[in-house]
Amino acid sequence: MAHLVQGRMEIDIGIRSPPKKLYNVFSSKPQDISDASPDNVHGTKLHEGDWGKVGSVIHWDYVHDGQPKTAKERIDALDDENNKATFSVIEGDLLNLYKTFILIVQATAKEGGTGTTVHWTIEYEKVSEETPEPYSLLEFAVKVTRDIDANLTSGA
Repeated sequence: MAHLVQGRMEIDIGIRSPPKKLYNVFSSKPQDISDASPDNVHGTKLHEGDWGKVGSVIHWDYVHDGQPKTAKERIDALDDENNKATFSVIEGDLLNLYKTFILIVQATAKEGGTGTTVHWTIEYEKVSEETPEPYSLLEFAVKVTRDIDANLTSGA
């Protein structure tokens, strides 16, 4: 019997920035992420399409587990009303380990109106049973989100 090679991981992070501000960075200004989180993201380039448009492809240079990596991500869905963005990795280092890798980020105002809950979901299909679960990639998303929040709330 084969072991599960498909999976889903989720995590919630509390931040101070308003939901719309955080969503706007991921949805239409990912080029700002390398300024906010320079230890993790070294650069983003628009590969095809337009910033903030579904179907556009973004090239990422980033550091994961101490190693320089690259990825191309397609914007699959943008839900402006619910501050939710969905991306698929279509090229790069992650596809050596995963057949599919989908990232979903949603920012929601906390009850009472102070702060935001950021919900990250990673959906993936591993290349083999030996491929590790992507816990460190979820941690990477948390670090980058906290860096963006610090940047957005610093008044910079």
